[in-house]
Parts: sequence; structure tokens; C-alpha cells
Amino acid sequence: MQNFSVTQYLRAHIRTVPDWPAPGVQFRDITPLLQDAKVFRVLIDAFVHRYMDPSMRPDVVAGLDARGFILGAVIAYELNVGFIPIRKKGKLPFTTVAETYELEYGSATVELHTDAVKPGDRVLLIDDLIATGGTMMAGMKLLEKLGAQVIEGAAIVDLPELGGSDKLRASGLALFTLLDFAGQ
Repeated sequence: MQNFSVTQYLRAHIRTVPDWPAPGVQFRDITPLLQDAKVFRVLIDAFVHRYMDPSMRPDVVAGLDARGFILGAVIAYELNVGFIPIRKKGKLPFTTVAETYELEYGSATVELHTDAVKPGDRVLLIDDLIATGGTMMAGMKLLEKLGAQVIEGAAIVDLPELGGSDKLRASGLALFTLLDFAGQ
């Protein structure tokens, strides 16, 4: 890794795709982080080392559909805790609770199985990035409806100019991100 910090190392492996999915959008593509075994291990280890600390250790990891599944499942495995998928509406086969949130153009709904967590469970909620914060906020509300405590929301990337991280922190959710793309 030469003399790079973990943050610099990971940032160097995020691809920016201009004008996707719409003109003017700088899309932050995390797939290069996953494609290289060494980079993927550095990424996962950055999260695992944080949550191995007894004060930060979750009882379970919840991943947001869909890239949060990739990160969350591996982190849960490494921490030796369970993994819970928070899915888009209509994808879970058992009884669910649902939460609808607003998007830039319309709304979306995520769901969670009613038996996914127990009251008092400490949950790490994870996704790939925080933009407007709607998905993570909906995930937190679902977990709290079932009595769980979301100890932290985590993501690889924060896009602070979109206001999501501020909104999530204002709601009382502690956040951890590995890097941000402020003003870029």
C-alpha cells in the first residue's frame, strides 16, 4: 500500500462515472473495491476492526438492499454474528414490517422479517454509501419498530453535500464512514 492511509488507498479504488445515471451526477462506483482481493480485504478489515471492540460490537449486522448485503454479510461472518437483509418491498417470503421513504422522484419501501431481531438487540446497519439518507433512515425505523437498538450506521462513502449524513445524525443515529466526497 506504499505510504497510503487506508482512506487514501480505498479512495484510489473508487471509480467515478460522470453523468450517470443522469447528466451532472458524479456516480461513485464501489465495484472496483470488491473486484481486487487485497482491496476488498482492506475494506472489510477497516469495518471489522472497528466493530471487534467490545463497546462497538453488535449482536447482529443488518445490510441494506443491495450493496449493503455484500459488506454486511462478510462483516457479520468475520464478527461471528448473524446477518439480516433489509430488502426492497416484495422480496421477503415471511411476515414483514415495512417502511416507505421519499426519493428524489417518488418513494420506495423496504421490508424486514418480523422475527429478524429481538427487542434489545444491538444492530450495526450498513450500506455502501450515504446520499440523501432515506434508505438508512428507513432501515433504522424498521429495526426500532421491532425493538432493536441501532448502535451505528456505517458506509464506505458519505456524500455530505446531499445532506443525508446530517439528517441521519440529527435523528440520533451515530454514523461511521470510511471516506467522503465533499465538494468533488
